[in-house]
Amino acid sequence: MECKSVEAAKFCRDFGPQLHLYSWAMFRGFKRRAPRAIKEIKKFAEKQMGTNDVRIDTRLNKHVWSCGIRNVPFRVRVRLSRKRNEDEDSSNKLYTLVTYVPVETFKGSQTKNVDE
Repeated sequence: MECKSVEAAKFCRDFGPQLHLYSWAMFRGFKRRAPRAIKEIKKFAEKQMGTNDVRIDTRLNKHVWSCGIRNVPFRVRVRLSRKRNEDEDSSNKLYTLVTYVPVETFKGSQTKNVDE
């Protein structure tokens, strides 16, 4: 991703109904469903935000694993935040932090940009 400055590249976005975890894990073996859902969330975040370094928040990890390895939640709403990398040794200037956004219902939820 080409940006003139790192500050211009930083932003935050909420993704809602299109994260169907169950469809990503549906035809997998029982013991591979939750790990596969985490891998697919990372792949989705990498594609949407254009960074190779994707970090999953512990609350999102606990939510995906809340029903066990076999039964992943059907849907999840996440917030993707592209931030500056503070680690000087890293080759990437930016990283994406994926956090869990609790919602009561998914009806009418849309993708929206959020100010942090």
